Amino acid sequence: MELFDVYPVWDIEPVKGRGCKIWDKNGIEYLDLYGGHAVISIGHSHPVYVEAIKKQVENLGFYSNSVKNSLQKELAVKLGEICGYPDYNLFLCNSGAEANENAMKLASFHTGRKKILALSKAFHGRTSGAVEATDNLNIQSEFNRNGNVVFVEINNIEQAEKELTTRKYAAMIAEGVQGVAGIYVPETGYLKKLRELTTETGTLLIMDEIQSGYGRTGKFFAHQYAGISPDIITVAKGIANGFPMGGVIISPKIEAKYGMLGTTFGGNHLACAAAVAVLDVLKKENLIENAAETGKFLMEELNGNKAIKELRGNGLMIGIELNEGYMDMRNRLLFEKKIFTGAAGKSVIRLLPPLCITKEEGKRFIEAFNDLSK
Repeated sequence: MELFDVYPVWDIEPVKGRGCKIWDKNGIEYLDLYGGHAVISIGHSHPVYVEAIKKQVENLGFYSNSVKNSLQKELAVKLGEICGYPDYNLFLCNSGAEANENAMKLASFHTGRKKILALSKAFHGRTSGAVEATDNLNIQSEFNRNGNVVFVEINNIEQAEKELTTRKYAAMIAEGVQGVAGIYVPETGYLKKLRELTTETGTLLIMDEIQSGYGRTGKFFAHQYAGISPDIITVAKGIANGFPMGGVIISPKIEAKYGMLGTTFGGNHLACAAAVAVLDVLKKENLIENAAETGKFLMEELNGNKAIKELRGNGLMIGIELNEGYMDMRNRLLFEKKIFTGAAGKSVIRLLPPLCITKEEGKRFIEAFNDLSK
C-alpha cells in the first residue's frame, strides 16, 4: 500500500525538535518559523508538555465522553480565565475544521436559519461545511456546493450590511486574521460594525481564531484588538501544541441540549493533559507578551527591505508579500539558510513561529532574509 499522494513535500524529514529548532534525520539543524503551520505554540518538546502527556498516558490514555473527565473541566476553567471569557462554555473536538463545522451547526440550531455569511479569501477547513465556507473552488467538490454560503469582501461593511439586513443568515464567520489568504487583518472598525449588525439582525458572530488565537497575535484572540465579544469562537492548532485538538467557545446565551453536538475522541484525556500544559506554559513564561514584543521587533527590522512589497500582521503572525524577482525566497531560506517559513500563494511568506522565539533567533532570520535580498 502507498500513501494517497495529495501533499507536495520537501525531501526533509524532521526527527527531533526543541523550542524553535528542529533537526532532520541527517542531524541538520533548522530554525522553525513555521511552527508546523502555526500549531507549535509553546515550542517543540517543552519539558512541561512532555511530562504532562507522559504522566497521563501512564495512568489513562482514553475513555469516552460518557463518563466524567476532570481534565476537561480544568481546561475549561483555565482557558476561560486566560482568554477573558470565563462565563462562556467549551465544546471539545479534534481539529479546526471540526470546530467550525460545529460552530456553524450550532448557529443554525440556535437561530433556525440555514445560510452562512463568510469573507472573501476565507479558509475555514476542508470538511463538508467548513470547505463550503472556504473561498476556494479548487478544494471544493460538487458535493460541497450547496448554496448555503455567501461571500462578501473583507473590510467592505456596505456589502456585509446589505446581506445581514435580509435576516436570513444563521451566522457570519470571519477569521481573526486571514492566514491562508496571506495574513490579511480585518480592520478594527469593520469588526466593531459587524458585531453591531449581527446583533441587530439576530445573526450569530463566529470568530475563527484557529490560526490567529492562543496568543499568536500578541493578544489571546486577534478579535480582542477590536474590543468585541463574538457569540462563538473556534480554536485549534496551538491549543495542544501538536496533539490533535479543537474547541468551540460558546456564549452562555446559546442553550446546550443533549445530543446536538458529539464526538468520540474530542476532549480525551491525553488531549486535555496536553492543552492544560499549554495554558500553564503560556502564562508562566509570558509567551503572549513575547509574541507581541518579538513580532514588533521582526516587523520593524523587516520594514524597508527592497524585497518586500507589503508587510501585514500582528505579533507572530506576519505576512511578507514579496516584490517580483524574489518569489523563490521561501525555498532559498529553507535550503540555503536552514529556516522553515510558511507561504500563501507564490508571493507571500508567512511567519508563524512558536511563541517562545527569542529576538536572537529572530535576528538569525532577519540576517538571512537581508542576505538573500542583496
